[in-house]
Amino acid sequence: MVLLDPDLRRTWLFGPGADATAHTRMLDSGADALIVDLEDFTPPARRAEARSLLDAYVRGCRQQQRLAAVRINALETDGLLDLAAAMTARPDVIAYPMSDSAAQMHALDAAITHWEHQLGLNPSSTEILPVCETALGVVEVRAMAAATPRIRGALLGAEDLANDLCAERGADGLELDYARKRFVLEARAAGIEPIDAPYTFSDVEGAIREATLSRRLGYRSKSLVLPEHAQRLNEVFTPGAEEIAHAGAIVAGFDAARGRGEDRALVNGLWVEVPTYRNARRLLERARRLGTLPNEP
Repeated sequence: MVLLDPDLRRTWLFGPGADATAHTRMLDSGADALIVDLEDFTPPARRAEARSLLDAYVRGCRQQQRLAAVRINALETDGLLDLAAAMTARPDVIAYPMSDSAAQMHALDAAITHWEHQLGLNPSSTEILPVCETALGVVEVRAMAAATPRIRGALLGAEDLANDLCAERGADGLELDYARKRFVLEARAAGIEPIDAPYTFSDVEGAIREATLSRRLGYRSKSLVLPEHAQRLNEVFTPGAEEIAHAGAIVAGFDAARGRGEDRALVNGLWVEVPTYRNARRLLERARRLGTLPNEP
């Protein structure tokens, strides 16, 4: 079943638009959501070819129960042509590059609404995913989220964002540290799911390290550009057996303490109060929805 809840879409894999073999690798990667990119990953001379592959790509996503997304170009360039081809293929999500304003989201919403009506699709069934790749995009997340209910998440850029910040890109991601923290805060305040920036280096250890940090900051999803990273990053964003056991002990201990009329509980050396209890319950519920919790705690 396609993952309908934004917080369960652990990995978003970008891939080139005009490469059917790459689409197959994306489908086989295990990533929860796939983004065929008609913008940076597709040279302008091959965009028509990329559009012709969208039907097969979306069908493949349906067959393998993956979320199908298409990143179009800006509407004032090739975006309207991209959108026409994408909507005919009926993807789940339209991703928009260099997103930085509510006005962009209003215009895209109107264009998608037109195609939903033309094609007889359910109104508002197509999501919009802002890709925030500039400093302005990071600070305008709440305004964009308020522009249309189609937006259920937003994705943080990496390379373009570093360029916009005049920052030096490095595998440790230090140059994106503030943006990564600001972005999760803005998205949570807006009530949408933040998707962390891709790790664009080849080593899987670095991708795992960055994803682990992202999860600690509050991210439950991460984008990526290498199919071979997908399964390992899925594991990072999936509660493991030890985490589930620890969370179960917290919930049981706190419930027992409350049953005795106590305000908190001591569990494995940790004083558990209401926020910690809620976090533990959230983790258990997430594990249950991801299918990794075998029994009730």
